[in-house]
Amino acid sequence: MSMIRDLRAAVRPALRRGATPYEYDSTRDPSVSSAVVDCAIYRDGRRSSDHVGPAEAMRRVRADGGFAWIGLHEPTEREFSGIAQEFGLHPLAVEDAVHAHQRPKLERYDDTLFTVFKTIHYVEHAELTATSEVVETGEVMCFTGPDFIITVRHGGQGSLRALRHRLQDDPELLAKGPSAVLHAIADQVVDGYIAVADAVQDDIDEVEIDVFSAPSKGSSRGGDAGRIYQLKREVLEFKRAVSPLMRPMQQLSERPMRLVDPDIQKYFRDVADHLARVHEQVVSFDDLLNSILQANLAQASVAQNEDMRKITSWAAICAVPTMIAGVYGMNFTYMPELKWKYGYPTVMVVTVAICVAIHRGFKRNGWL
Repeated sequence: MSMIRDLRAAVRPALRRGATPYEYDSTRDPSVSSAVVDCAIYRDGRRSSDHVGPAEAMRRVRADGGFAWIGLHEPTEREFSGIAQEFGLHPLAVEDAVHAHQRPKLERYDDTLFTVFKTIHYVEHAELTATSEVVETGEVMCFTGPDFIITVRHGGQGSLRALRHRLQDDPELLAKGPSAVLHAIADQVVDGYIAVADAVQDDIDEVEIDVFSAPSKGSSRGGDAGRIYQLKREVLEFKRAVSPLMRPMQQLSERPMRLVDPDIQKYFRDVADHLARVHEQVVSFDDLLNSILQANLAQASVAQNEDMRKITSWAAICAVPTMIAGVYGMNFTYMPELKWKYGYPTVMVVTVAICVAIHRGFKRNGWL
C-alpha cells in the first residue's frame, strides 16, 4: 500500500494543486533530430547526465544495462525511420505512429508493446455557444521494449516533460523499467480524462439549467438546441477517446505480460478502475444530453402549439366582423334593418358583443 501511495504521489501532484495534467512542450535537444524532445538513459532509476542520441543511447543500454526513454513530438517518416530501424520497431506500428489519428489500442509486435492513448484537453470558454470547442484531442503513442520506451506525441498539448521530471524524483519507481513509465503515462492520460469530465459536467449543468428555467421575454429555444447539439458532438469526441481504451487497460491490468513488471501491473488495475469510472460518466453524459435535447424539442413544440392556438383564436374572433361585413356588403335590396335609423350601431354592438364572448371563451380555456 505504501508503494501505491508513493506511485500516486509521483505522477499526480499537479492534479492535487488543481493544475491541468498537460502542458505545451516545445523543448528540443539540438544535438539530435528536430523531432526528439528528450533522450535519456536510466540505470537503477537514475538518469545518466550524458546527452546522447537515440542510437548511442541504445548502444550504451545494451552494453551497460538500464533502459532508454526517447520522447518525440510529431516526427516525420524520415525522422522516425532511423530510430525505428535501430530499435527494430514493426513497420505497421511505425506507420501508425507517424500518421497518427489512431484509435486507442494495445498491440504486441515481437518483443515490443505498441500502445496508443488519446489525450483530452478542456478548452476554456467564457460562454458555451453553438460553435464552442469544448475538448481538444491529441495522441501519445508508446513503444515499450525490454530496455527502452519510445513516446511519440501528436498535438500541442499532452506534454510528458513534467511527468518525466516527477518520475526522475522517484528512482525506486523508475528502477522497475519501461513498464513504470508506461503506467505513469496511462495514469496521467486517465487523470486528464477525470479533470475534463468534471469540466464538461459543469457545461452540461449550465445547459440543463437554461433549458428547464423559464425563458426570458423574447428569447428563443433554438439557441439552446444548437448548444446542446454542439456539446453532444464534443462529448462524442470524448467518448471516442475513452471507450476504446477500456480493453487495453484491462489487458495491461489482468493479463501477465513479459514486458510489464508484475509489481507495476498491479497499478494498472487502479488506472483501469478510474478509466471505467470516466467511461460510465461519459456514457451518462451522452444519455443526459439526449434527454435534455428531447426536452428542449418538446418545449419548442409546446411553444409552437401555444402560438398556433393564439393565432387560431384571434382568427376566429376576426372572422365574426368579417362575416357580418361580408353579408352587408352584398348590396341586396331587402337586408335586415337596412332602412332602420339604429341599424348600423346595432350591428356594430352585436359584432363587438359576439367578439367579446368568443374572446372570453378562449381565455377561459387557456387559448389566449
